[in-house]
Amino acid sequence: MQPQFENSKNTVKTLSVFDFDGTLTYHDSFIPFLKFAFGKRKFSRRLIKMVLPTLRCFRRKLTRDELKEVLIKTFLTNIDEKWLKEKAEAFCQLYWAKLMRPKGLIAVAEEVNIGAEVTICSASPAMVLQPFADKLGIKLIGTQLEVIDGKLTGKIIGNNCRCGEKIQRLEGIYGDLTQYHLRAWGDSRGDHELLLAAQDPHWRHFHTKNTQAKKSPIKVTVKK
Repeated sequence: MQPQFENSKNTVKTLSVFDFDGTLTYHDSFIPFLKFAFGKRKFSRRLIKMVLPTLRCFRRKLTRDELKEVLIKTFLTNIDEKWLKEKAEAFCQLYWAKLMRPKGLIAVAEEVNIGAEVTICSASPAMVLQPFADKLGIKLIGTQLEVIDGKLTGKIIGNNCRCGEKIQRLEGIYGDLTQYHLRAWGDSRGDHELLLAAQDPHWRHFHTKNTQAKKSPIKVTVKK
């Protein structure tokens, strides 16, 4: 049954948008995925290359988006697209129960069941999250990895999908967001613009009460 919300002209459809890392999951998924995909030894060797860029980021000489680009270049240059997709499928199967928040899974199912348009919108690479979106039965918007001749180049297409980029990506797919009753779930600075654009925002909705209230970017009512 389609949820209905009245505006001055007509009934608008619901668009329900979920951040992934830290919102539907207990923690970040990309670094654990890289560790799983490459194995502890190879992962550790490559991770050493991230020490200096990370320090530069802490000193604000490198932005968070630039650090993400360095991470992707370090781990995903000249990698087979097929291999990465296979690893993503295996990671989802193995870590689903450990990674996903049960309350988040219930919320996604509820949005699907009421007929809302439901999507994940995440800064993590879409190629890594696709198995999770498929299992949830919803759409996915994520950071796009560049692939040429079946090989990852270590670059991203466009911008890292966080902050204002989330709004632009949503509008690129769904059009003017004011056509929808926008419901959004997020947990970090990268979700502020999304939450502020939503008529029904949820800040750390699946966390404990203490973390729900901590540093909330907007005034939200935590629904039970």
